[in-house]
Amino acid sequence: MKETSLLIVVYVFFLLGIAGCDTTASESNTEIVKNEAPTTDTAMALPEVVPEQRVTVSNDIITNLEAPIPSQCYTKTENRHNPCYTCHQMYDRSKGEFRMNELDDGGLQGANIISGDGMSNNRKNLLVGRQDWINGISESGSQTYVDTENYSQLPKDLTARNWKGFIPDLQNFHQAAAAFDEQGIAKDGSHWIAFNYKPFPGTFWPTNGATDDVVIRLPAQFREINGQYNAAMYFLNLSLVEINIKQLANISIAPQDEKELGIDLDGDGNLGQAVQLVKRDQYLGDAAQVTVIPQQYPENTEFMHSVRYVGNDEQGNIFVPARMKELRYMKKIRALEQYDVASRYARERKEKNLEQLPNFNDHGELGMENGFGWMLQGYIEDHDGKLRPQTHEETFFCMGCHAAVGATIDQTFAFARKVTGAQGWGYINLKGMLDAPSVSEPGGEILHYLQRAGGGSEFRENPEMLSRWFTENGIVDTEKVKSADVYTLISPSRERAMQLNKAYTHIVRHQSYIYGRDATWMPANNVFETIDESEPPLAPEFRFYNWDLRLDWNSPQ
Repeated sequence: MKETSLLIVVYVFFLLGIAGCDTTASESNTEIVKNEAPTTDTAMALPEVVPEQRVTVSNDIITNLEAPIPSQCYTKTENRHNPCYTCHQMYDRSKGEFRMNELDDGGLQGANIISGDGMSNNRKNLLVGRQDWINGISESGSQTYVDTENYSQLPKDLTARNWKGFIPDLQNFHQAAAAFDEQGIAKDGSHWIAFNYKPFPGTFWPTNGATDDVVIRLPAQFREINGQYNAAMYFLNLSLVEINIKQLANISIAPQDEKELGIDLDGDGNLGQAVQLVKRDQYLGDAAQVTVIPQQYPENTEFMHSVRYVGNDEQGNIFVPARMKELRYMKKIRALEQYDVASRYARERKEKNLEQLPNFNDHGELGMENGFGWMLQGYIEDHDGKLRPQTHEETFFCMGCHAAVGATIDQTFAFARKVTGAQGWGYINLKGMLDAPSVSEPGGEILHYLQRAGGGSEFRENPEMLSRWFTENGIVDTEKVKSADVYTLISPSRERAMQLNKAYTHIVRHQSYIYGRDATWMPANNVFETIDESEPPLAPEFRFYNWDLRLDWNSPQ
């Protein structure tokens, strides 16, 4: 291991704030509303943890200089189980296909390229037993907590304290699908758009502890014609963004009258009724002077991502509930020239090879820059379940996925995984969704993940996934997996959902996010407490699968 010099870094932060709460739950595309009135005592359903037993919530200290390394990177692979390929990839550039992400960090599948500080696993929450905690929470208490929303008060509290950063402005976001129309347009006029996408393999599957949704918003000029809002123009520009991120030649759109717009959208040389949009070099409408930058979102594009508990009901339905574990926000603050992109990735590769500690510019209440043109902010539950701004270290953690890993496109995941074209607009709904393959290889993506990872999560410690989709010999039941939709493949039973929800509240009550956010209740066996650098993570034959996070929605599984 190369010696890493310890840098003394002085961080200047704004005072940490506390936010508040309210209530609702909704199934994908089906409203299930509960407890609409604000409540302040839902946390009473959980065991109390006195202040002395909680982790100190502070911007003034940092306990983990390698906070961006997620717990999954400490998985014991037994030299053959590979969940690593979904983040760390190398791509064949000899075919001439452009890819903005030049990191090509697939070598991490075969080498422990990490600083000395990162060799010890700081994600100690993986080693905590929580069965007694779970036994101390009633089913009704847990359900009340999960069904009680904690979003509505956050914007009010941030405004009251003159918060300088992003203040969530999507009304009724806690209602999930009910906050949007069938096209995914926010009903409140805030211009947020929901889209349907396939959850990223592993950690983000509901069976492993959380449901989520993602919404996107483009700047005003992308949704207007002559200064007036036009929904059709907005979706055309969103579709051009999708074409760009996925590197498509064309995409399906809702029928458009080209004569009315005066634009040949489908490129057939006639102005008629278009149901396809072809790739263009410029955006449309009032954004007509904005150039499409390959595989980058337009400047001032925003994403909001809510990570929630696992909603469940007595019929065994799994859905996105009212309560949020986290609310994450990203804004594209600058588009980068290609030479700048190449330079930043070259620097990132050099720093990794030298095993240097990561470093990012923190702007206090305004957020943290990821070094690639994005500003990130996050809000997370306080001890009482109210959403509060994340601390420096809690936001530093986010950089592990949204700064420099080889699989992302413009440092993001979800939009590249959207159901392609007109059918993909609308709130996330996994029911009936096919296990679409990656664009780079045939066969169901979830099927491949189960086969390569050797389980239903990075840690291979989800017994329900093992019993459902693997044979007694530990082999994936291929035909059974192929016959199931995404909802069936990655949703837990009601009993497991309840356990996951209860287990996570232990982390909330102890405010121990800096030690990991995984909703486990038995101490993990398949994780290293300390990495042995002499042991490569994976044997050569189990590395470098040809995988791309983009999906081919037109091909069978």
